Amino acid sequence: MDTLLQSPAGGRMRCALRKATQVDSPYRYWLLHRVLPIDLAQALTALPFPAPTIADTRGKRETHNARRIFIDTEQRHRFPACAELAEAFQDEATVALLQDMTGASLEGGYLRIECCLDTDGFWLEPHTDIGAKILTLLIYLSDHEDAQDWGTDVMDASGTVLARAPGSFDEGLLFVPASDTWHGFARRPIRGLRRTVIVNYVKPEWRSRHELAFPDEPVVATL
Repeated sequence: MDTLLQSPAGGRMRCALRKATQVDSPYRYWLLHRVLPIDLAQALTALPFPAPTIADTRGKRETHNARRIFIDTEQRHRFPACAELAEAFQDEATVALLQDMTGASLEGGYLRIECCLDTDGFWLEPHTDIGAKILTLLIYLSDHEDAQDWGTDVMDASGTVLARAPGSFDEGLLFVPASDTWHGFARRPIRGLRRTVIVNYVKPEWRSRHELAFPDEPVVATL
């Protein structure tokens, strides 16, 4: 039973984590179903964030850093949905469950949440997320009929797609970054808007403090 149940979103996410399907090849990752409460998921899709017009990402999100959208202190204060999402992942019980489930040492790290709005032409080269990222969770929030095919591609170092996460509404992919956690988004049509929330817990030395949801509050784990 959850010792801290600060929000319905926190409880829903912990339920999804406990029911997640673990996959062990080519590296360990988890597939999540119904990650967020439906009202929060819908509220996040209704946020008035414009989809950036990007000619070519060159396979990297940082190609257009100025147009990226983070749930930072300002967005938390401006939009209740952003505050609810951030508080659920900052919740000590959520952090503790993620630590216990994945083996990642999250305590003392910081929460970083990005809202991604991708349109046709978007792609991501194979990468691993190693470095200052301790844990990565992607939540897909597209309701388009093609969204099932818009999940993250699990790859090898050469970029060969070995598996694809289900990209349907409120599905998720979780992994602990390591030298073998190759993933990306192979070139394919996006007939609509691909919405993804990317949740990372990052190490204390993360330099871009403005991207953090709680830049002065490291996460704490309590079971």
